[in-house]
Amino acid sequence: MAENEGVYGSVGQKETAEGAKAGEYQNPTRRPPSLTNRLLLWVLGALLAVWGSFVALGYQTGVHEADELTDGHLASVAALLLNLDATGFRAPAETTPRVDMPLLRAHDYQQSFSVFLWDAQGRLVGRRGDAPAPAFAPDAGFADQRLGPGGERWRSFAQWSTARDRRIMVLVEREERDSLAEDIAGQMIEPGLWLLPVVALALGLAIWRGLRPLYVLSDDVAALDVARAGRLPARYPLHEFSSVVGSINALLDRQQAALARERRLASEVAHELRTPLASIVLQARALGGPLAEAERGAALARIGADALRAGHVLDQLLALARASRAQMHDAAAAVDLAAIARTAAADYAQAAWRHGSAIAVAGPHALPWHGHAVLLDIALRNLIENALRHTPQGTVIEIACGSEGGGTAWIEVRDDGRRLGPDGRAAVPPPAPVDSLHLGHEIVARVAQAHGGRFAAAPAGAPWTTAWRIELARPPAGA
Repeated sequence: MAENEGVYGSVGQKETAEGAKAGEYQNPTRRPPSLTNRLLLWVLGALLAVWGSFVALGYQTGVHEADELTDGHLASVAALLLNLDATGFRAPAETTPRVDMPLLRAHDYQQSFSVFLWDAQGRLVGRRGDAPAPAFAPDAGFADQRLGPGGERWRSFAQWSTARDRRIMVLVEREERDSLAEDIAGQMIEPGLWLLPVVALALGLAIWRGLRPLYVLSDDVAALDVARAGRLPARYPLHEFSSVVGSINALLDRQQAALARERRLASEVAHELRTPLASIVLQARALGGPLAEAERGAALARIGADALRAGHVLDQLLALARASRAQMHDAAAAVDLAAIARTAAADYAQAAWRHGSAIAVAGPHALPWHGHAVLLDIALRNLIENALRHTPQGTVIEIACGSEGGGTAWIEVRDDGRRLGPDGRAAVPPPAPVDSLHLGHEIVARVAQAHGGRFAAAPAGAPWTTAWRIELARPPAGA
């Protein structure tokens, strides 16, 4: 019992340590981050980056196009005035004012141009507008100038007539030109400013609506009760969820099968221990009363037999715990199945001799494989003990091993304990079973599952009457 407590204590400590380690990554008092919020933040972040790039590009494009528009107006006005047959400009008192449009700002598409006209000798023969008079220069084309005592910036375009008898310059204040460019660019990006929150809201609703099946699946998984054999319903039409739902249901099926097996095993253990313990109590009470010497000896023998029976059950439980612990802690490695069989046979040779039976090994000299040596040794020893315990004297027990094309390996324990005599009856009656519990087979089955194989009864060819086989799956690639 001390060893058993040590086994379960070590497993419990491992589970506690794993739980503590998991607690470092998941605080139960803190709500885990939401997939919806994470997805929405990434989508909105990408949208904002793309939107910002387009807004910046649109603003620069608007400014550039507005500048080109203003320069085109300057060149158009210069060409128009040069082609007019006019000798000068009217006096300021006689000029016609610009049409007043209250809905437009001062710069909106009717800019205040200033015009200067020189003759071929560079004499100023006419002017119109508020710009200070620039110095005469023979060059032509666009230019940025600073005029007046304050050094105001102006954008100008100068051009000579075909006969080079007149030179005209059209100017617009640079501040007014830039204000027009900013206004045009701002109106170009204004729809984008209103569109961003609308798109963000629409994306949020679309993401929430698209993830609704995930919310339903999450609620169904949270509502699962493993103890009640629940399964996820087949109401998820999305292809991405089919594998997840199938895996969860398969895991639940295996969990339910394991729970049912553990409940059945616990019930059998309780039943099997209750009988010898109750018998020990009754015999001990009987020893306290007046008994004949023969009856006292029988009671003591019965107590000894029941104690051995209970001890055998506890040994099987300890072996089952050792198998589970070895599966969790020991890594698979290269093993020799033939060597394991020979070692087990040698260890049980003395027990077989005392039983009046014989034990032998059949198989190749070496059978290398990949697995857990401790688990395989436990499984094989359980099969040998069962053969010795449940067969009559004179039984021959054989341990055989081999492989089938390299795909699977097997270990088999055979005996001829049910052989018949000439009259068709058992040659020798089998001994009364020490217990009716199948803990040994449960241990062997778990060892086979740990190796990706299976454990079952095998056809027993003559002269054998019983055979149990452990099949081991092909070792993983690179093992």
